[in-house]
Amino acid sequence: MKLNPFGVVYNPFSILNGLGILLDGKEFSEEELEYRNELWFSWDHHSSFSNMQKADCLSKINQEIKVASRYLKNADFLLITFGTAWAYMLKRNGEIVSNCHKVPDREFDRIRLRPQDIVTSWKIFIPELLQKNKNLKIIFTVSPVRHWKDGAHGNQLSKSSLLLAIDELCRIFPQNTEYFPAYEILLDDLRDYRFYSDDFLHPNEQAVNYIWSIFETVYFNKETNEINKELGKLIQAKNHRVYNEDTEAFQKFREKISIQVSHLSKKYPFLDFKSFF
Repeated sequence: MKLNPFGVVYNPFSILNGLGILLDGKEFSEEELEYRNELWFSWDHHSSFSNMQKADCLSKINQEIKVASRYLKNADFLLITFGTAWAYMLKRNGEIVSNCHKVPDREFDRIRLRPQDIVTSWKIFIPELLQKNKNLKIIFTVSPVRHWKDGAHGNQLSKSSLLLAIDELCRIFPQNTEYFPAYEILLDDLRDYRFYSDDFLHPNEQAVNYIWSIFETVYFNKETNEINKELGKLIQAKNHRVYNEDTEAFQKFREKISIQVSHLSKKYPFLDFKSFF
C-alpha cells in the first residue's frame, strides 16, 4: 500500500490535482517552491514536506512523486478520502492550495466547493485515469472527522456536498467506483462520544478498529484476513517496548521474531520484509 505522496490533503480539488501530477509523472522545479517563515514548501503538499533547504524539499517531493506515479499505474485499488468541501484559494492567481502553511489569511479567499463543481472535475479526470489503468477500482470515503472551525452548520454543508458528489460519481462510473461508509459508521452506527478522542472530533482507537474490521469484512478475502492476523501479531511483538537491548532475553526475543519472519517469508513469498527491522 502506498500512502498519499503529497501528505494529508483534505479537499477534492487538491486531491484531484495531486492525482493528475502522478498520472503525468510531473517533476517539480525550484521555481514552483515558495519561501516563507524560513522554510521552502509547495502549495500542493502538506507541511511535512517543508524544509529549510530548497534542494532537500525538492528532492523529497520529486522522489515521492516518482515512486507513487509508477505505483498508481499498476494499482488494483485507489482509496480516496474527502475531508472537507471548504478550500483556500490564493488571491494572487486563483490557485486552490492543499495547505496554507501558516501564511496569513489575507492572502486567500475561502470557498466552499459545490457538488456539481466536484463532479464536473472528477468526471473528466476518472476516464483519463482509467486509460492508464483500466482495471483500477476507486473506493471513495468521507472522513468522519468534523471540521468544527467551520461551525456545526458549515461542517454539515461541507460533508453533505462531499456525499452528494461521490454519490453522483458512483452513479456515472458504476463499474470502477464505489463508496465505503466510514462517515456513517462512526456517526450513525457507533453514535456515542465514548468512541471519540478527547477533542470529541477524531475517532479513538476503538472506533478506528471497528471501522477497519468492517472494511476488512467487505474487501478482504479469507486468505488476506489470515495474513493480516499473522502480520498483526508479528508487528505487535516487534513494537514491544524494550528498555535494554543488550540483555540476553532481548537477543532471544529478536531471534524468535527473525524465525517468525523467515517462516512467513516462505509461507507468503510475495510479502516484502526487507525494511521490517
